[in-house]
Amino acid sequence: MRWGPRREERGNLKQQLETLVRLMVERGILFEEAVGELEKKFIKQVLEHVHGNQCRAAQILGIHRNTLSRKIAQYKLSQPKQNSR
Repeated sequence: MRWGPRREERGNLKQQLETLVRLMVERGILFEEAVGELEKKFIKQVLEHVHGNQCRAAQILGIHRNTLSRKIAQYKLSQPKQNSR
């Protein structure tokens, strides 16, 4: 099962992202802070989507599982409970 927006929705998301970035620049939000918040929220959303399965989340994110574990600790993300199947 594919996760994420359909091709036609991506254009709209890119426009929304451009607007968000413009607002962040106007309000003086630092690049490092913006990137950190985006990464944290992105990881949290993917973990919720896969019910805490770090191997699957790392696959979706395109990073190594050890990198994901390090980032979970870095951002102090609470782990959603994995479903036992």
